[in-house]
This record gives sequence, structure tokens and C-alpha cells, in this order.
Amino acid sequence: MSEQTRDATRSAPRAPWLWRGAVVLALVSAVAIVIARKPAADAPADVRGAAPALAVSHGQATTAGVPRLVDVGADRCVPCKMMAPILAQLRNDFAGRMRVDFIDIWKNPGAGDPYGVSIIPTQIFYGADGRELVRHVGFISREDILATWERHGYAFADPASPGN
Repeated sequence: MSEQTRDATRSAPRAPWLWRGAVVLALVSAVAIVIARKPAADAPADVRGAAPALAVSHGQATTAGVPRLVDVGADRCVPCKMMAPILAQLRNDFAGRMRVDFIDIWKNPGAGDPYGVSIIPTQIFYGADGRELVRHVGFISREDILATWERHGYAFADPASPGN
């Protein structure tokens, strides 16, 4: 190869717009897949179906006929770690009236599949009949958990709040 050809090859533009376009296309595709897999939060409960049976109940006795909160996450994710004491407290405060389950998808990668979760943490609220009521993605406080239950007809007197 001649010196002129080598210099021309080095100075040729590399089309940075092509790479940027490919990255944008990949991101848009990933978002579209996540959105397509996520059930609508406002869909009727009978469309979203009943709760899968798979869950870790942390030694709770079977509590058929009570509402259930399933937190799908991992013990190594920061928001999941922040939620762990909240879930433990809810489990203790409302034993027998609310079932609280945690599913660690890093330790058990297939365990989240029946729930259709693609982002952690995801909390899934199930009614006493086993039907999904609503989902929440990300950290959620104890107060917001109890408010979510109340919006769906389950009033839990909070023993942790003043005056109770």
C-alpha cells in the first residue's frame, strides 16, 4: 500500500452518526420490549390473573384468604436492601392479616418469571382472592404500602404510627 493510500485511509471520516443511530435504536428497542412485557397497572384484575404460587414466605403459616404483598428483588440491590426492614416489620405487625413474601431473583433467577418482572424491586399487591390489584416499581415506603392497601379496600391500622 502506498503512503498516499495509507494517509487517505486514516483521514477518512468514520461516520459517528451511524454509531449514535445504532445506540439510539438499541435503547428504543430495549424500552419497547420492557413496556410490552409489563402488564398494565390499570388493567382489570381478571386480565392480569391470579398470583403465582411460587414465593418465599419467611416461615409464615399459610394464610389463605388474606391479602398478599410480593416483593420481587435481590438482597444485593440498594433499594431492595432499603425495603428489607420495612417488609420484615410489615410481616411481623400484620401476621395473619397480610402475607408478605420476598423473592430474590439473583439467588433464584427463574423465580421471578411467573410474575413477569423485568425491573427490581417490584412490589405486587394481591387481594384476598389471589387476584393482582396493582404493581409498584422501585422503593416504596411503609406509609405508601399501607396507603396502597387502603386505596384497594384493605385498611390496616398501623401499630407503628402515633396514636395506635
